Amino acid sequence: MCGISGALQLNGSAGTDLEQTVGMMARQLRHRGPDRLGSWIAPDGQIAFGHARLAVVDVSSAGDQPMTSFDGRWTITYNGEIYNTGLLLASLGRPKARYRGHSDTEVLLECIAAWGVRKTLECAVGMFALAVWDNERSQLWLARDRFGEKPLYYAKHGQLLIFGSELGALRAVPGFSPTVDRVALREYFRWTNIPAPRTIFEKVWKLEPGHLLHVTNPGPWPEPEPYWSFVDEALVAAESTTGSEALDEFEAVFRQAVADRMVSDVPLGAFLSGGIDSSAVVAMMQRISGHPVRTFTISFPGTAFDEGRYASEVARHLGTEHTELEVAPSDAMEVIPLLPAMYGEPFADSSQVPTYLVSRMAREHVTVALSGDGGDELFGGYERYRRLHQLGRVRDHLPRTVRRHLGAGMLSVSVAGWDRLGQGATGRALPRALRHRTGHRVHKMARVLLADGSEDIYSVMMSLADSSDRLVIGDWDSSTVDATRLGALAVGDFTPAERGMLIDTQTYLPDDLLTKVDRASMAVSLEVRAPFLDPGLYRFAWSLPADHRIRDGQGKWIVRQFLRRLLPDHLIDRPKVGFGVPIGEWLRGPLKSWADDLLDPGLIASQEYLDPALVSRLWRSHSDRTDDFTYQLWAILMFQAWLTEVVQ
Repeated sequence: MCGISGALQLNGSAGTDLEQTVGMMARQLRHRGPDRLGSWIAPDGQIAFGHARLAVVDVSSAGDQPMTSFDGRWTITYNGEIYNTGLLLASLGRPKARYRGHSDTEVLLECIAAWGVRKTLECAVGMFALAVWDNERSQLWLARDRFGEKPLYYAKHGQLLIFGSELGALRAVPGFSPTVDRVALREYFRWTNIPAPRTIFEKVWKLEPGHLLHVTNPGPWPEPEPYWSFVDEALVAAESTTGSEALDEFEAVFRQAVADRMVSDVPLGAFLSGGIDSSAVVAMMQRISGHPVRTFTISFPGTAFDEGRYASEVARHLGTEHTELEVAPSDAMEVIPLLPAMYGEPFADSSQVPTYLVSRMAREHVTVALSGDGGDELFGGYERYRRLHQLGRVRDHLPRTVRRHLGAGMLSVSVAGWDRLGQGATGRALPRALRHRTGHRVHKMARVLLADGSEDIYSVMMSLADSSDRLVIGDWDSSTVDATRLGALAVGDFTPAERGMLIDTQTYLPDDLLTKVDRASMAVSLEVRAPFLDPGLYRFAWSLPADHRIRDGQGKWIVRQFLRRLLPDHLIDRPKVGFGVPIGEWLRGPLKSWADDLLDPGLIASQEYLDPALVSRLWRSHSDRTDDFTYQLWAILMFQAWLTEVVQ
């Protein structure tokens, strides 16, 4: 796992010391690759690469980067892991004498030399962001893995094309001072992340998952193009439905996905929350391994977010070597000042805090950790998938006027008011799904009733559009990424739940979850691998009948059936808790002074990005418990902290 960077002189321009530039960029990525820094500049001086290495496979100098192919034509800087190197080597059929070591970097590079970039990307299974230069044709290729596990940013800066694993690398380039993109900022306050391909800065881009950028120099500015499609892959897989042996087939495909991600020349373990996905990964690891697997969890004793006892019980049943860290509020709050620089742009999923803490703890023992990320999106784990189906049916049976009156009535009671109802004696009469964060969920349902069409329903369920749209000052283009995000709803003969899964896999998974994990883990130089994000497992999931993912109102049916072979039912059939911290309460208590400073109306007015009056109303209502604006305020605070600590 590594940090990559580079700079290309466009159209034969000159005047920039590229080697010095990429050196500065690479040093900004040293946390991603603390083992060695490397750089390379083309003989003609038109392009240079930088690399910060975290050595995982072939830790010798034979795996150092940037690396040039045996024939001298191709040079690569690469961040990631390729899991099917054995198959790729067999396909190449070249003698071992042609290889300097056994790193996956070299295998990937020699495949490119033999087959070209496109075919190699189609054949390689892994997580990666890469840049490869064709020394013969003066062409640059940038590419990102199918699911977006590894990040890649790029921009045009004068006569340079610059790129890197994080925005911090681009900001290290002399004279690079981009403008905040207010359209991106508006999208951030809707989604609590900035959806690709936008970034927080104008004319600075994220390469989207499964895409490549092909630059011919000299030549016109290129547009990214896909080499793999979530939708196309799902449509093809859905045509060949898996039959009666689905459970055995799942176990076989899943075993291979986990085994591939256990290859490492450094210590390896796994995150274990006690939930279905991480338990399944650890269970399979333990089946494969000849010794107890190292597992790691953090707990928040005495809170609704604590899953420590479940993780410990799963570990005991599976026989892992388990480490648990009890986290006090003070431990979590010490992380918060680190977040703006860690993420490089505004990011407001508060589970970023425990993700960093468990990564830091795991890094004390291992260099690689497997996670359960992706299981919910592939196998229908989120409650919202069932709600998409249920709410769609409710909407279809209620006249428009009734829906509007009912929705307006539900919104007339504040979030805090509904919360009090859910926590009181009457709360026992509510459906179980509504007893936790009642107000938030009821208001979501109300806005669903008021929505028009399935795209609007999904947008309401996943966004903070009710107040966040009004936060950003200024005019912007009304054509946002929403249409791209939600376009899959109109594709194929999928159920509403399946459409939700497909959209999440393209949006929420890479833009939120994988971004969260990458930055938090790379901040402590920990490589995290996700077996559920395997192309073969993805195809298998979409070949399943709908009831093999969601059955009797419960998601991940087939994953649960696999676990029943190894764990007692009470560890499987329990409500999903999530991986969060009580940010809302902390903002009213120990974080209040910090929040007061960042939300000062005078400061916000002077910055000229946000409406100070609206921010003050949200903060006042939350502080005095009139309402609950945890999500909106955390997003505002993460932007304010980023603006004051990183940009200014």
